[in-house]
Amino acid sequence: MLQEHAKVLYLLEQAGEVVGRKKLQKIVYITQKLQYDFNQKFQFHFYGPYSEELTLEVEELCQFGFLQEILEDKGNYNVYRYRITDKGKEFLHHVKADVGNLSPVLHKMNQSSARFLELVSTVLFFEKLSKAEVREKIQTLKAKSNYSDEEIDEAYTWITELQALV
Repeated sequence: MLQEHAKVLYLLEQAGEVVGRKKLQKIVYITQKLQYDFNQKFQFHFYGPYSEELTLEVEELCQFGFLQEILEDKGNYNVYRYRITDKGKEFLHHVKADVGNLSPVLHKMNQSSARFLELVSTVLFFEKLSKAEVREKIQTLKAKSNYSDEEIDEAYTWITELQALV
């Protein structure tokens, strides 16, 4: 019943900490696209792929005391930090949630900005399209983000590097 919740906890245990709701969404989506066993449904939203299921799972994990959500006021915006709690680690001892060694890909993703992960996840969302079509989608749907051609090319290179780590 709480299998997907446990997988999110497992991811956060391996990551150590994830800073930002958007970043957490993108990390889970990208790991799913890398064929790790995450099963949340994602749809395209303002900031790229988004899962209401994941949002609810994270809220429930916080309510259970398995996940710590710390709100930081950065002046003109707020950011959330996520860490597994001792109670969450204890829960993982009772529920099988091993989705594999996520550490190499999590380390790479966690060092990247939420903005770049948004771009990478958008590229992956439209992976069935040609690069030219993906570029057009990004420049249309994500016009306000003002991604350059170089950033889009970097996202493709980055995805290949991530796939090599799996």
